[in-house]
Amino acid sequence: MADAAREDGAVARLRLIRTPQIGPVSYAQLLARFGSAATALDALPQLAARGGGPAPAIAPVALVERELVHAARLGARHLFLGDLDYPELLAALDDAPPVIMLRGRIELCARLTIAMVGARNASAAACRFARQLAAELGQEGVTIVSGLARGVDTAAHHGSLDTGTVGVIAGGIDVVYPPENAALQERIAGDGLLIAEQPPGTEPRARHFPYRNRIIAGLALGTVVVEAAPKSGSLITARLAGELGREVMAVPGSPLDPRAQGCNALIRDGATLVQSATDVLETLRPIDTRMVRSEPTPFAAAPPVDATDAERRDVIALLGPVPVAIDELIRQSGHAPAIVQTVLLELELAGRLERHAGARVALLFAPHA
Repeated sequence: MADAAREDGAVARLRLIRTPQIGPVSYAQLLARFGSAATALDALPQLAARGGGPAPAIAPVALVERELVHAARLGARHLFLGDLDYPELLAALDDAPPVIMLRGRIELCARLTIAMVGARNASAAACRFARQLAAELGQEGVTIVSGLARGVDTAAHHGSLDTGTVGVIAGGIDVVYPPENAALQERIAGDGLLIAEQPPGTEPRARHFPYRNRIIAGLALGTVVVEAAPKSGSLITARLAGELGREVMAVPGSPLDPRAQGCNALIRDGATLVQSATDVLETLRPIDTRMVRSEPTPFAAAPPVDATDAERRDVIALLGPVPVAIDELIRQSGHAPAIVQTVLLELELAGRLERHAGARVALLFAPHA
């Protein structure tokens, strides 16, 4: 089967993805309902009107065509959700990226993949351990994925450069961050794999890092935290891994070092204690559930599910500025999940709904009288 990008057209898919108010969840719902990006684009004005707002400004054809040309000049390519070589574990996320940009060897993601993350201001001992652990795991055929940040991430990439490393960056595929990792990022693009979700030219902002962290956790069967202070980004990655049902592992540290408190807390709460590559492999190899995909799973058009005005009012009445779980909306409204999801999609396209982590949603402003 041809790539999804060829079947539906990369331009149509990118126009849908790059349209404001359309995120990973709404993108997947639109394709599931309409079967193609082109048909979904045509339906946006009507869906937004039902949600009580103007239609989102659809990304122009010229804009996405320039992006495709720019990617080719960078030696990068777009990989769409549903394509044959889209990473299996990443595709399992409810909010899997509709498209990622790649430079390098996507086949590295078909091997047993382990995420390694940790403090940016890591100790010398932690960096040395991360580099050694990554090298030993790489010699066992494991791919190491990390976020190209300072400290532990950088050490993990250096340790696995010769055996297979994946760098996930928060900005565009052509943006280097941090600046001192320019040579490392280019080496990963040449010998390993570089992944970005944001469009080319995007400078990394604070809001982009949680999206990057979910890709790191989503690509891996398990996540190893080498050193992390409480409330650090590394612990967010570990939490995401746990929510995905993936293994969470941590390296213990001195209780006198604040940078070890996050790892020690993870172990206290049930994470697997790791002191060597053997510990990691003994944890993950028995549950390595990698599957060989024969062909991509296409987005099949689902029968239209339109909400009545009364059903729409019922759902909106339950919404407010405080995020609420979608499951709770379904329970309290008494309506079918498909009806509730349709109303939420309409509101999101109208610019009236914001999605939050944990399948929660909040109303951005009060409904019209």
